Amino acid sequence: MTDVILPCLDEAEALPWVLERIPPGWRAVVVDNGSTDGSPEIARRLGATVVHEPRRGFGSACAAGLAAAEADLVCFCDCDASLDPGLLPLLAEPVRTGEADLVLGRRRPRARGAWPLHARAGNAALSRMLRRRTGVTLRDLGPMRVARREPLRALGIEDRRSGFPLEMVVKAADAGWRITELDVPYLPRSGKSKVTGTWRGTWHAVRDMRAVLAAPPAGAEVRR
Repeated sequence: MTDVILPCLDEAEALPWVLERIPPGWRAVVVDNGSTDGSPEIARRLGATVVHEPRRGFGSACAAGLAAAEADLVCFCDCDASLDPGLLPLLAEPVRTGEADLVLGRRRPRARGAWPLHARAGNAALSRMLRRRTGVTLRDLGPMRVARREPLRALGIEDRRSGFPLEMVVKAADAGWRITELDVPYLPRSGKSKVTGTWRGTWHAVRDMRAVLAAPPAGAEVRR
């Protein structure tokens, strides 16, 4: 079994599309982060395991999902119908066979407006900062990713806002993980984005992630 962690905030419209694409035999873990549109009830009715995380923040939802995970392999995927969970087995295979420790989906837009210019610009800037900080070259810091549960928990990811995905990559790189990315189609999301749909949301995300990059590597000596 593989667990698919799906952070969720008011995604009632997208949930049926997302959950029907969960690979057979895999478990969908929908982490409700305070929805008011009936998302938890819809997810439960469609067979997902529902976890409630009242502390707002993308990282809070991801951390709660990771804590609730039981499978050896865990996947993360947005719950807004912009990414197809049916592609997760392709990303999971290099981890399953031991060829990689962390695999990310590199988003490839399939329609105009799927990935706004300001969101792309923020992502590109963070990718450059990541390369300078860790030496790891990634073209996208997308939310679709796969790793083994226990090593991922052992990384001790602390960010509970938008910096969670980046901190995962930074700490994995510091730990010597083999990190790679595979192309995945990126579709127009259902509903309005809480993060990258606006310049302000993108700015907040970049701010959170810059703070992650500014932190010294684990175990680094503090200069006085």
